[in-house]
Amino acid sequence: MTQAAPLRLGVNIDHVATVRNARGGAVPDPVRAALLAQSAGADGITAHLREDRRHIRDADIEALMEGLTVPLNFEMAATPEMQQIALRHVPHAVCIVPERREERTTEGGLEVAREENKLAHYIAPLREAGCRVSIFIAADRRQIEAAHRIGAPVIELHTGAYCDAHAEGRTAERDAELARLTDMAAFAADLGLEVHAGHGLTYDCVTPIAALPQVAELNIGHFLIGEAIFAGLEPAIAEMRRVMNAARMGV
Repeated sequence: MTQAAPLRLGVNIDHVATVRNARGGAVPDPVRAALLAQSAGADGITAHLREDRRHIRDADIEALMEGLTVPLNFEMAATPEMQQIALRHVPHAVCIVPERREERTTEGGLEVAREENKLAHYIAPLREAGCRVSIFIAADRRQIEAAHRIGAPVIELHTGAYCDAHAEGRTAERDAELARLTDMAAFAADLGLEVHAGHGLTYDCVTPIAALPQVAELNIGHFLIGEAIFAGLEPAIAEMRRVMNAARMGV
């Protein structure tokens, strides 16, 4: 029996910045949270620099690039401003996500199929600069095929619908979403894409996603920051790592 590859954990520190910005000032510091996550065993740090700067700020990106020894996954909308910021810093990874000013959080996957030509030209300079480009999309064959055609080496599957159905006890919908994620992770891997997943994952619902052999990385933020209020950030990350590892090993 072939053992599944180790599963990476990316920790999103956006909502440490959300708490900071609620009052203004400098605390709590998202960069300090990123360094704690790094020491707790995170394989990477994710930070979303939104156009309205509602949580992460430009100075945070500067400090993360300077201070981290694990990769930075820079989430961003496909705008000229964000492209220039990414090209200035050249983070390890750039994840292109949809973004609307009025949303509380990212509500769905990027529409790649309808914007294929535009996105192909948009990501080309990022790839040439050395950024590993990923596209945050729904578990949909059409979107996956489009992401592959534009030259993105990585996709991140949006797990929000699955997580919401799980949390609300909608068993049939949860199972249907999980089946879709399972099928599309396999489909994407068959195309040669690296598969990541994230959005809404918790201790309670992460196991089936972590068990998917094609998934190389999970990106988790809001839940871990919430748990850190009660348990501390390092123990929260350690527990998520334990659950992920157990799922991977089939325990």
